[in-house]
Amino acid sequence: MEKKKLAFLGCGFLNEIVANALHNGYLPEYELVGAFGRNPVRTTTFAERHNCKACYSMEELLALKPDIIAEAASPQAVGEYSETILKGGASLVVLSIGAFADAALYNRVRETAAENNQKVYIASGAVGGFDVLRTAALMSPIKATMTSKKSLRSLFYTPLFKEELMNITEPEQVFSGNTKEAIEMLPFHFNVAVATALASAGPERTTLHIDAVPGFVGDEYKIEIEGGEVKTDLNIYSRTSNIAGWSVVAVLRNIVSPIVF
Repeated sequence: MEKKKLAFLGCGFLNEIVANALHNGYLPEYELVGAFGRNPVRTTTFAERHNCKACYSMEELLALKPDIIAEAASPQAVGEYSETILKGGASLVVLSIGAFADAALYNRVRETAAENNQKVYIASGAVGGFDVLRTAALMSPIKATMTSKKSLRSLFYTPLFKEELMNITEPEQVFSGNTKEAIEMLPFHFNVAVATALASAGPERTTLHIDAVPGFVGDEYKIEIEGGEVKTDLNIYSRTSNIAGWSVVAVLRNIVSPIVF
């Protein structure tokens, strides 16, 4: 069987997980052909480490004729390159889903994928349960709420941080609004909230609460869905961000699997 050509947009920690998974036999149906990242030095060393071509522009990456490009870069990169990738003949696995809080971009990408007979696969990142969320949204109008527990350290360089948080002894809510507002304020922190919203009630109709928790390590999300026929609570805890990289591996396996979950 001919292997699918895989390329990376982003040469950081998360695509490192995907590349290592490929080398360790989790993705035997794929061949890694190239990688393109923001930092030329990091791109070069990443490509050397994983025996693929280092690319310094999207045109150079697309010249390799990849079947699929796995993105783990930034919402800005998704906005800048997603339509070019789809027009260039590759499907796209997106991890920086926060970009799609922009409804205009989301609609353009969807139309571009359809026009070019390509697919956009949204990785679950640090959450999950998209099958249940999408099914519930089909059955009846739903209300979607997401609560995120965050460590004080993870909030330190964000607009949500205040010095008085260093003295709290109990969880304190530092944000309450919809997921579109959250991703505009914190573009690198809440991709999972937008992914959940897209799978359920939509970014402007999904409420997000963020709680700062003293002594907390990792990420924890509680997703609550309530509709006329379905009600569900999902709790997902991850100690590290590794789960986001592995969610891309899971998507890539599903794409080529004869049985799809």
